[in-house]
Amino acid sequence: MKNLLHYIKSRISLTSDEIRLIEKHFVSINVPSNTSLLKAGSVERYVYFLSEGIVKGYQNIDGKLVVQHLVSEQNFFTSLDSFMSETASSDYYETITDCKLIKISKPDFELLQEDTTFWSDFVKNVTNEHLSGKVERVKDFQVLTAKERYLKFLKQSPKLALNVSVENIASFLGMEPQSLSRIRKQITF
Repeated sequence: MKNLLHYIKSRISLTSDEIRLIEKHFVSINVPSNTSLLKAGSVERYVYFLSEGIVKGYQNIDGKLVVQHLVSEQNFFTSLDSFMSETASSDYYETITDCKLIKISKPDFELLQEDTTFWSDFVKNVTNEHLSGKVERVKDFQVLTAKERYLKFLKQSPKLALNVSVENIASFLGMEPQSLSRIRKQITF
């Protein structure tokens, strides 16, 4: 819970009553590696904060797994469309490593949204951060070469680069594993 509170306090101010509300509505869980958190066709019921570990989000597109999210520590994640609209998700979420997660259910999320002002401000802040990241990712696919995308990934996410399989990184960066292996050989010192 300490990591979650630190993350929130780095974006907005919290009173002691607001801290107690967060502690009341979030639940901490430990999840082993290679555990499914969400399967396509299911409705997402939680927003997660990844306190420790690595999670991947992907879709199965015509039999090919396409990694769209590599979630590192100190980040929120969910299948947002499914969570907000309470419809079946097209996403899968799975732990890559052992993880410490803190989750909030849809009813508790809505309760904080309706009964407080701090939660709406915080959600807007995090949503804008994530949206900016997605816009940057799309731009990277448009203007950067595969090698440039990988070098940027290494610089921004060294822990992910060390702990995620070549296949998952390649999929996340929009290339085949063989292409990523060639790129890695080119930049090896």
